[in-house]
Amino acid sequence: MRSLSGFFHAVRDFFAPRRREMDVQRDIPDQRFADVAALEEAVESLRGLADVLKHPDKYARYGARTPRGVLLYGPPGTGKTLLARALAGEAGVPFYAVSGSDFVQMYVGVGASRVRALFKKARKAGRGVIFIDEIDALGSRQEGSGNEEREQTINALLTEMSGFRGGEGILVLAATNRPEKLDAALTRPGRFDRQIEVGMPDRAGRRQILQVHARGKPLSAQVDIDRLAADTVSFSGAKLESMLNEAALRAARRNTGEITAGDVDAALRAVLVGEDRLNRPGAPQERRITAFHEAGHALATLLFDPQSRLARVSIIPSTRGAAGYSMAVPPDRMLLTRAQAEAAVCVALAGRAAEELVFGRAGVTTGAANDLARATELTGRMCLEWGMDEEAGLCVRQALAPWTAAGSHAESLVRQRLEALYVRTRARLDAHRDALDALAEALLEKEWLDGREAEAIAREKCRTNPIQSA
Repeated sequence: MRSLSGFFHAVRDFFAPRRREMDVQRDIPDQRFADVAALEEAVESLRGLADVLKHPDKYARYGARTPRGVLLYGPPGTGKTLLARALAGEAGVPFYAVSGSDFVQMYVGVGASRVRALFKKARKAGRGVIFIDEIDALGSRQEGSGNEEREQTINALLTEMSGFRGGEGILVLAATNRPEKLDAALTRPGRFDRQIEVGMPDRAGRRQILQVHARGKPLSAQVDIDRLAADTVSFSGAKLESMLNEAALRAARRNTGEITAGDVDAALRAVLVGEDRLNRPGAPQERRITAFHEAGHALATLLFDPQSRLARVSIIPSTRGAAGYSMAVPPDRMLLTRAQAEAAVCVALAGRAAEELVFGRAGVTTGAANDLARATELTGRMCLEWGMDEEAGLCVRQALAPWTAAGSHAESLVRQRLEALYVRTRARLDAHRDALDALAEALLEKEWLDGREAEAIAREKCRTNPIQSA
């Protein structure tokens, strides 16, 4: 049966050879390592490989084997493709870019033939960098899947990589957002010999990235790159580039000759929460509920998370479907303490808590849906992953997954902790009800408040009951 299937596939490929061709981008990139910002460790890891590609014979004389593959892993938009292109550009060799999904085919043997064709093309050129983006689409773990096409494709890739000779001058780079999902055959020594993390930039890194993408843009002297780097916590390099490009588009539409601080601030909000809607539907009662909801988030930020800076509070509907938003800029940090995690949950729950305080249980709305999902996820990780719950203890449910499921007991633990944090949040907002009312009334009057203005209003109403961190 299998031979008959192979015969039909051969006939099909003979009469329709173009279907076997894969769109492979081949060029010698203009990018260099100097064009890569905020990724010094990754660049240093790749710098030596550029010399290997330039002078493979030199390394062969010393008996050094050229690394067969390098795996770049990290969150989306952090610069993995840019690093791969910069490596090829620095070495002055052809760059072949494909996606892992290009090899995923319905018919057995097609993916494997595409792998062989790709490597044949690279060998014909002599030297080069083969870059496989989203390799997890091809090489993810699928125990017991019985996918013959996938297995043949992976085997073809591993065979081609194993067949490299020491001085061949071809390097395979692969990128993934989820390295833990890759098949062990791909990550063992001798295949992808090096694994390089490409992480999110810190404040200094964001400043460098912003300076790179600001080249050629007529930024006003009022645009403070340092402040912008501080306001863009958790932004990847791609997100920073998108923000500056959005600011440039806004300035070009006005055609005033420069990109102002207002353009940049508007672009930042557009990236985070979307554009303000021009037509603002909604009954007066809905606006009032939204005002108290967002006032609850803002006040909870001041009460529970004073390390974060309140940036803006608005009840203007956005193009992403939000009725309003409260923006707070957290500090750069690698670790999260239990107190900080609980504070984040309380801030997320504060919108619903404010609705219940003012309008009663019957008056709560669907506006807290995303907040509740975020709070539940974070509480679940506290209880089941981070060992931050007394009853759950230090047992990590993911580690027990092969033997037992978390089950209803784990759900009960998360629910109890979530309810306790909700009660705490509602009590703190009730204790500062004057500040909550004042913030909501100011939002109804002005539609949005700057973070400093919102903080000043809250503190003015809390002279007799000062705002203190939880």
